[in-house]
This record gives sequence, C-alpha cells and structure tokens, in this order.
Amino acid sequence: MVDIHDKVIRGYLLSLVGEEGLQMIERMPEGEVTDEEIAAKTEVLLNTVRRTLFILNENKFAICRRERDSNSGWLTYLWRLDFSDIEHQLMKEKKKLLRNLKTRLEFEENNVFYTCPQGCVRLLFDEATETEFLCPMCGEDLVFYDNSHFIDVLKKRVDALSSV
Repeated sequence: MVDIHDKVIRGYLLSLVGEEGLQMIERMPEGEVTDEEIAAKTEVLLNTVRRTLFILNENKFAICRRERDSNSGWLTYLWRLDFSDIEHQLMKEKKKLLRNLKTRLEFEENNVFYTCPQGCVRLLFDEATETEFLCPMCGEDLVFYDNSHFIDVLKKRVDALSSV
C-alpha cells in the first residue's frame, strides 16, 4: 500500500487533482464503488469526484469497471484506486523535470540578456538590439541582466535531482 501522506506522493497527487481531489482520495472507501457513493462518503461534490476519477484513470491510478443491470440495461461504473504504479510515474516525472531543467540551464548559459529596470521585460541580446536597447513597453533604457545566480540555482537543482 502506498503512503499518501508521504510528502512527495502527496505533492504529486495534489498537482494532479487539487486539494478537493486529494481530500476525496484520502476519504475514499475501500473496494469498488460508484461515483455517487464516493461523493456521499467523502463529502466531495459529484462533479469534483468525477473529474478526479477521470484524471486518476488517465494516470492509471484509478480502475473503472462497467456493469450492466440485466433488468434496466443501465450501465453502472465501479471505481477503485490503485497506486501500485505511482513509483514508476514519479520516476517518469522526475526524468521529465530533469530534462526540462537541463534545457533551461543550457538556454540560460548560452545567452546574454537585457532587462528593463522597471521589470517590464527580459530580452535576449538580439531582441534588445532590435529595440535599440529600449524597453518596448515603457521606453526605458535596457540594462545588462546578470543571470549567474539563476544559473547557479538551476545547477544545484539539476545536481540534487541527478543524485537521487
């Protein structure tokens, strides 16, 4: 069983389904249940329950089984949670984040930036020359932007993720 109170897992689920979705996951009854039963037992709105279940299903954390009533012909959807694959999903997210951070780091290291002192824009050197080093928003003179601190932060983040 997965500990949904683990900081990393909780943060990941929160980013997927939001606060109400996380509340639904925490209160969800065991076994297969309908979305209406989930809403009643978790005290989360039915629309939120359905949205959360579909998001979880897309990410392979919820399993849905259809059952047809033999008398009425109506379909009933039964849901249950399955977080057995969450470690694999977290590793995929980590690799994606690491790839994005490395791309951003390379971009920051290989470019020169100019910024407006008023905070309107940050432009690449080529873009700054096109505007004659004047802010396209307010007309203020652009100044060189030293992004070395940002590069250091990115490197530390990449190193921290690479070592885990």
